[in-house]
Amino acid sequence: MKLKEDINPLLLQVFRSVVWVYSVITFIPRYFISGSGSNLERARRVKARSASGHPAGPYRAINSKDELLACVHPGVDTLDKMFEYAATLFPQRDCLGTREVLSEEDELQPNGKIFKKLILGNYNWLSYEEALHAAKCFGSGLAALGQKPQCNIAIFCETRAEWIVAAQACFMYNFPLVTLYATLGPAAIAHGLNETEVTHIITSKDLLQGRLKAILCDIPRLQHIIVVDSKRTSWTDMPRGILIYNMDTVKELGSNPDNIAVDRRQPEPSDIAVIMYTSGSTGIPKGVMISHGNIIAGITGMAERIPNLNETDTYIGYLPLAHVLELSAELVCISHGCRIGYSSPQTLADQSTKIKKGSKGDTSVLKPTLMAAVPEIMDRIYKNVMTKVEEMSKFQKTLFVLAYNYKMEQISKGYSTPLCDSLVFKRVRALLGGNTRILLSGGAPLSPATQRFMNVCLCCPVGQGYGLTETCGAGTISEIWDYSTGRVGAPLVCSEIKLKDWEEGGYYCTDKPNPRGEILIGGPNVTMGYYKTTNKICNDFFVDEDGQRWFCTGDIGEFHSDGCLKIIDRKKDLVKLQAGEYVSLGKVGGCPEELLPH
Repeated sequence: MKLKEDINPLLLQVFRSVVWVYSVITFIPRYFISGSGSNLERARRVKARSASGHPAGPYRAINSKDELLACVHPGVDTLDKMFEYAATLFPQRDCLGTREVLSEEDELQPNGKIFKKLILGNYNWLSYEEALHAAKCFGSGLAALGQKPQCNIAIFCETRAEWIVAAQACFMYNFPLVTLYATLGPAAIAHGLNETEVTHIITSKDLLQGRLKAILCDIPRLQHIIVVDSKRTSWTDMPRGILIYNMDTVKELGSNPDNIAVDRRQPEPSDIAVIMYTSGSTGIPKGVMISHGNIIAGITGMAERIPNLNETDTYIGYLPLAHVLELSAELVCISHGCRIGYSSPQTLADQSTKIKKGSKGDTSVLKPTLMAAVPEIMDRIYKNVMTKVEEMSKFQKTLFVLAYNYKMEQISKGYSTPLCDSLVFKRVRALLGGNTRILLSGGAPLSPATQRFMNVCLCCPVGQGYGLTETCGAGTISEIWDYSTGRVGAPLVCSEIKLKDWEEGGYYCTDKPNPRGEILIGGPNVTMGYYKTTNKICNDFFVDEDGQRWFCTGDIGEFHSDGCLKIIDRKKDLVKLQAGEYVSLGKVGGCPEELLPH
C-alpha cells in the first residue's frame, strides 16, 4: 500500500541514508517519549479469548472474561438517568452546539445550475443544565398535548441539536421514540408511522414541506406535528384534523407551572427507548425495539474503547441520528460530559458544497477531537487529497510520497513521526480541524488503502467497528493501538461473539488456521426484537439456557489468534445454481473482504 516513488534512484538512496541517520539519532528519545515499546506490546497482545476454550467461542474481551458490563456509571441504567447524571457533574459545560447562519447566497455554476452557499458564524451552545431544562419542558409540553407514557412518538428530522433535546425529552417521559431515515421512500415512511400507530411526530420545516406533506393523508392516526425550527411559519394545505406546533411553543406549554409539576412516569431499563427502523435494503423496513438497558450497555462497551474520554473532548455530529452509529456515538459523548457541535456533509469542511469559497467549514471552526465517519466520507477525503497531490509540483509531490512511505513504515513499528506530521501532513490534518485524536469508521467496510491513508495523513488512529441496529451498534471496535487493516477488532466489554458452522458456504469453526462461521452476538446490548414480530416468526433472535439474548447476524467472520474479528462473507450473498452448487456473489465480484456488516 505504499505510494509509487517516482524519483531518481541515486537521490532516493541519498534520501534513505539521511532518513536512516535521522532515525538512529532520534531513536532513543523518540522510543521513550512516544511509548513505542508499550504501543507495540498493546497492539500485539491477545485482546479476546474463547471463554469455553472451543474455537467456536464465545469470545470475550480479556477485561470482561468473567462478566459482561452493562452500565457506564453505577446505578445509571436508563437514558434519563444518564443525562441527569451528566448535567449534575457538568452543569455549565457546553453540551449541544449549533452554528449561526449569517447569510445565504445563490451561486451560479459553470454548468448553469444554481447552488446555495452559506456564510456561517460561530457555534452557539446550550450547556448541559440548559439542555436538560429544555428537554424537561419539551417532554412536559408533549404530555400536555396528550402524548402518553409507553405510547410511541416519531421523530423524522435531520441531525441537529433539537433532535437530541427531543429524544432526551422522550426518554425522560417514557415515550418510546420511533426513528426513520430521511432517505426512506414515501411508502416506507408511511409504513413505519402506521405500524407504530403514532399520533405525534417531531420534524423539521424542510422535511414537512417536502417528504412528509405528501403522505400525511396516508397516516390516519396522526394528530400533532411539532416543527423544531425556531422561525415560526404559517401552514396551509394541511389535512384536516392535524395540528402543527413550533418546538418553542411546546416548551412554553410544558414550562407552565401546572404542567411541569405533573409527575412523570420514569422508564425502567426494560422499557423501550427507541424503535429504530432499518434502511429496508432487503424489503420493508423493520422496526428494531431497543430498550434503555440495551442502549446503556452498548454505549458502555463503546466508551471503553476510547481512551481518556472526558469532558474536554469535542465531537462533531453530522451523520443521520436515525442510524444507530450516530445515536450511540452522541450518547457515549453525553455520558462523559463531552460537547457536541452539529454539522452536515454539505458544510463539514472548507471545500464542502454549501460553504462559500473563502469561508470556514464546520471542522475548521469546531476543531473536534472525536469524529465518526462512514467509508463514503473517508473515501471522499482520500480522493480530494490525492487529487491535490497530483496537482503539486514534482518536488512537492516527491516530498509527500517519500514522507508518506516513511511514516507508513514507522507506524507499523509503533513509532510516531512528529517531523513528518508538522512539515508534511499538517495541512491534510487541518481538513478535519487539526485536533482529531480518534476517528471511528462504521456502517460499511473501509478499504485497507483508505484506512492506512487516514492513519498516515490525518495523524490519528482510525478504528473500525462492527455492529448492527439489532445489537445497538455494539459488537467490536478495534483498539487505537492496532494499526492492522481489514479487521474490526475484538468484542466489546458488553458483548460476546460465537461462530456457528455454515455448511452450505463451507465455513466451519474447526477451519485452520482461523475458525470461521456465522457471527452470533450475545449480551445485554442485544435488542428486544422486531416490532410486531413474534419470536416464532423471527429466528434471528434467541435466548440461551442462561437467559442471555443472542442475535444471528448473517455475516461470516473469522477470529484471528489475537482475538480480533475479520468479516469475510455474508450468507445472503450466497446463491444456489441450477446444478445445486452454491456461489458467493461477493466472491464473483472478487472482493469478499469488503462485504458489509449491515
